[in-house]
Amino acid sequence: MAVAVIRRGDTVLASIQSDLSDGEVLALRAELLERVGRHRLRGIVIDVAALDVIDSFTARALRDIAISARLRGAETIVVSIQPEVAIAMVHFRLDLHPLRTALDLDEALDRLEGSATGG
Repeated sequence: MAVAVIRRGDTVLASIQSDLSDGEVLALRAELLERVGRHRLRGIVIDVAALDVIDSFTARALRDIAISARLRGAETIVVSIQPEVAIAMVHFRLDLHPLRTALDLDEALDRLEGSATGG
């Protein structure tokens, strides 16, 4: 799979390195949710900077990760959405609610640390 997954404390960072097939998207979802339980994670950050397109299937999978992780006690934040990708997502009215986004990894980690401390 073209995704680097690194654990940092109680957060896992998943950096997508290239476009993913539908099967790889499902495998990523399963792996991240399994790690939430195994490591008692409090946060998931998914870096999508390498994606030229976020189609409806991938958008739905990201939402599913966020909802499922939230039910297990972890927040999910997607970072580094390219401007063209964001414009296309708005144009096609892809619904990411309740998925949270941040400009970059630093902002995402700050938000997760703020959530953990009640800030």
